[in-house]
Amino acid sequence: MVEGLAKKRAQVAGEIERTHEALRKLAADLEHIDATLRIVAPDMAVEAIKSKVFRPPADWSKRGEMARMVLSILRTARAPMTTREIAERMVVERGLQADTAALNSMGKRVACCLRRQRELGRASSTEGDAGFWGLWQIVK
Repeated sequence: MVEGLAKKRAQVAGEIERTHEALRKLAADLEHIDATLRIVAPDMAVEAIKSKVFRPPADWSKRGEMARMVLSILRTARAPMTTREIAERMVVERGLQADTAALNSMGKRVACCLRRQRELGRASSTEGDAGFWGLWQIVK
């Protein structure tokens, strides 16, 4: 068992070193591109160019993935959460653009998922402070 753990540790350490090297190469490439842009277009504000955010495909949610993520968010929450708060965390964790349309769409999907989890006995909801927002938590 110890040998297996030592081997796994060596693999993970090697992967970290390869990742650091790849990151150093990407940073050097970015510096070269910035320098080229400064030569070609000296009046361009290179720092103002936004980096491209990873956008998962439209069907990013595989079977059961939505439920797993929602339940994971509720497990790590310190207090019961509203559907909107869970949807906001989902958008952030997925790297989606957090605009109103995305939050509304994700909110509907999360609400549907939470209702299903309540039917299965995995989550429960209670009325919030103002009586308007439902608060969700894991059933223990």
